[in-house]
Amino acid sequence: MIFSSLILAHLLGDFIFQPTQWVKDKEQKKEDSIYLYLHVLIHFLLALLLLWDLQLWWMAAIVAITHFLIDWAKLRLQTFKTKRAWFFIDQLLHILVIALLSVCYFPYFQWADFFNHETIKLFAAVVFLTIPSSVIIKMLISSWTPVTVDHSKLQTESLVNAGKYIGILERLLVFVFILVNHWEGVGFMIAAKSVFRFSDLAEAKQRKLTEYVLVGTLLSFGIAVLTGILVQL
Repeated sequence: MIFSSLILAHLLGDFIFQPTQWVKDKEQKKEDSIYLYLHVLIHFLLALLLLWDLQLWWMAAIVAITHFLIDWAKLRLQTFKTKRAWFFIDQLLHILVIALLSVCYFPYFQWADFFNHETIKLFAAVVFLTIPSSVIIKMLISSWTPVTVDHSKLQTESLVNAGKYIGILERLLVFVFILVNHWEGVGFMIAAKSVFRFSDLAEAKQRKLTEYVLVGTLLSFGIAVLTGILVQL
């Protein structure tokens, strides 16, 4: 309950009760922005309210103080190019503070209860379905990579590395669907990708490229399904 309450307070304070104008003002004025201190005060009040226990005021105070320090560091260190990276670093640090407070509040918590065989197996499967699976699929179909494509008939404009990240996301989603025993979700994913992906390939009229993408897609889904089944054994 401590972790859930503090996470909810964080989400409300960072995303619901923080207007865009506050963010812009903080980025321009840094620690001179009044909205930085108002933002921290809101986090303190939300944490105190959602914890619903005045004896835990010290926990709300730690959340507020660390929130100020993390936000101040982000405002001081981030640049236009690193803004996206600092957003995720900032959120990760806030969540880490909340997690540590939750663990400290429960003295009977044992790390061995978390890092057990099932958890490690699940974590290993998730890691495998990201970059390692992408490399394996790339190596398996490398001999079929189309090299003679008429680019005048093919629209090649696309986001950088979009295909790799789409593959990772689809494998993770398929994996989750299998773990929660909703196999219909896998069928939905295949149908959705077929509509969006293969309609473009049909317009390009490149049979080899279509077959290449189809093989890669089936391998991607197959690896995710097999991984999900093995984890459940």
